[in-house]
Amino acid sequence: MRDLPLSEVYKFIEPGPVVLLTTSHRNRPNVMTMSWHMMVDFTPPLIACVVSQGDYSFAALRATRACVIAIPDAKLAEKVVAIGNCSGRDTDKFEAFGLTQLPAETTVAPLIAECFVNLECKVADTRLVNKYNLFVLETVKAWRDTKQPAPKTIHHQGYGSFAVDGDTIRLPSRMP
Repeated sequence: MRDLPLSEVYKFIEPGPVVLLTTSHRNRPNVMTMSWHMMVDFTPPLIACVVSQGDYSFAALRATRACVIAIPDAKLAEKVVAIGNCSGRDTDKFEAFGLTQLPAETTVAPLIAECFVNLECKVADTRLVNKYNLFVLETVKAWRDTKQPAPKTIHHQGYGSFAVDGDTIRLPSRMP
């Protein structure tokens, strides 16, 4: 074993796939790339996520208390990274990256047609926002694109490196 710099810990503990988070505030939809999120509970599905105060989406999420988490296939990886490398303050990311907005059922934030799953969320808890920029979201409606039967997700490994979802193995489990 060797020392691991603490600044590199996140590269090994990333909790899930890179996702896109959409918001809409004052009739201005936006999308951001996000990899710092995790499941908190199953029923209802609760997801904790970090949205930095420096992100354009922060103010919209705080004001509207609603968003969509859209899960892209690895085929969208280049767009997903490009979305994360610019700001919604000065870029219409839907137009710039050719993403199709679909109306959501429970929120003004749009779904993304190109993503294989879209989760409509409302903010359930903000007690850790001021200290850690951590929002707890409740999924209130979920959508699945069945025309994408075997999507592969991407997982951030730091500094421009990503892993693509691999083989599935099945083992006995008491978890649902």
